[in-house]
Amino acid sequence: MAVTREQAVELFKKYNKSESLYHHALSVEAVMREAAQKYGEDPDFWGIVGFLHDIDWEEFPSEHCHKAPELLKEIDAPEELIHAVCSHGYGLVTDVKPEKMMEKMLFTIDELTGLITATALMRPEKMKGISVKSIKKKWKDKSFAAGVNREVITQGAEMLGMDISDIIQLSIDGMTRIAPELGLWPSEG
Repeated sequence: MAVTREQAVELFKKYNKSESLYHHALSVEAVMREAAQKYGEDPDFWGIVGFLHDIDWEEFPSEHCHKAPELLKEIDAPEELIHAVCSHGYGLVTDVKPEKMMEKMLFTIDELTGLITATALMRPEKMKGISVKSIKKKWKDKSFAAGVNREVITQGAEMLGMDISDIIQLSIDGMTRIAPELGLWPSEG
């Protein structure tokens, strides 16, 4: 049986109360859906993987990617979903390597969505009209969004065999689709 989005949201909210973490989950979900659609994969499944990737982050930060399997079993998550969630912490908190394209994409865009969010928050027009060029400019400034691990993004792009600019554009496209829900769209006024 497949995990529904409703189950995913309910489980996420059971273990995570932070609005910013919820927005991050939505961002990663949107980018994963965008990638799945672009590459002919299942956008619903990829989106749920993206949404649930940090399921254990808020309540169990010292067990990140290790507590997740137990929590995900509460909704009978398939092994493929559990492996993908655990693999996004590869080399940082776990030795579960991203093997499938979906896992490599999650590994790559997790940090990237943070950089895009931080960049959008600095712009009056937020996500509206944001460009790869503007993200790359902020990328070079190591003091900007210093918590974003740029090496992970680069490593992920290499795993995927994709140009970083293409991954940034894909991420912008996915996040722009839900920008109002993320509070990243300029208010009409």
